[in-house]
Amino acid sequence: MSVTDNSTATSTAPPNSCPHKYNGTMTESAKERPAAVRPAAVRPAADRVSYVTVGADSAGQRLDNFLLRLAKGVPQSHVYRIVRSGEVRVNKARASADQRLAEGDQVRVPPLRTALPARPPARAQMPPVLFEDEWLVVVDKPAGLAAHGGSGIAHGLIEMVRAARPHQPYLELAHRLDRETSGILLLAKTRRALLGLHELLREGLVDKRYLALVAGDWVNDRQHVRLPLAKRSTAGGERRVSVDEDEGLASHTVFNLRHRYGRFSLLEAELKTGRTHQIRVHLAHVGFPIVGDDKYGDFEVNRRAGRGEFGVPFKRMFLHACASRFRHPVSGVPMTVESALDRECSDFLQALGRA
Repeated sequence: MSVTDNSTATSTAPPNSCPHKYNGTMTESAKERPAAVRPAAVRPAADRVSYVTVGADSAGQRLDNFLLRLAKGVPQSHVYRIVRSGEVRVNKARASADQRLAEGDQVRVPPLRTALPARPPARAQMPPVLFEDEWLVVVDKPAGLAAHGGSGIAHGLIEMVRAARPHQPYLELAHRLDRETSGILLLAKTRRALLGLHELLREGLVDKRYLALVAGDWVNDRQHVRLPLAKRSTAGGERRVSVDEDEGLASHTVFNLRHRYGRFSLLEAELKTGRTHQIRVHLAHVGFPIVGDDKYGDFEVNRRAGRGEFGVPFKRMFLHACASRFRHPVSGVPMTVESALDRECSDFLQALGRA
């Protein structure tokens, strides 16, 4: 992580990094102040009634959301049924699904069995940490690792991080990155931090920057792309996004030219909205697909890149979340977190430069 101020900010940067143009200060690093270890969260039992005490991280949460998180794998319909029937009690009294919980509340939970088959435990793995304090941990997600499990993926980054930190009772993704995208991913260590990050994201107060290598000779130094995007699912259940003037949601990306490599261009993308696959679809629609994008890209370019015809073999999508600027959701301190390109992307750029 790096932090800059007005006296040291510069207007230029090497092509494989994000420009140092954000302002901020940080009171202390994760090494200086390690996060406190708290007891592991209680899980409802399958053969007996459980009593769960609401902690500070869950204060203010609705009862239904509290139970759904507590009893992962239990069908949502069953959770609502046991609340309606009075089997769930808060401080020995019946409660409604939308009741807000307070710290110290005692929640009675009846025996619960998961209807889903048990998954093998997640492998404990902690990705590189870019910043950490008692509220947040910011990690550097590698390409090819899903942010979370689901849709045929048993475990993602969040499950691996939880396995690596079994005594951390609360760890949630504040946002997501595509499986193929690398870079900065924000995780909340408390519910207060999670809600604060969600509010910042909702209000557009998180400045997120990405590096993308595209096929084609980009023309403008700075270009706004405003194209409405709509999601759909294929017959096989795969999620796809397309430009749709009638039903699409307003979507806005600003692209800044960073470097030209002959038939390729390195761009920095500023997200003004946060739609699914926004950068990938906007670039593909204007005729500059991201190298290695197997959904919206140029498949012939991808094939040639994978075979090493442009200098070295390149077999991932070249999209990297390189910088994020926001105010700390609890302390309000301005923060800037940066992530350098990985070895595979850097080597590919060097090969293109030599060519």
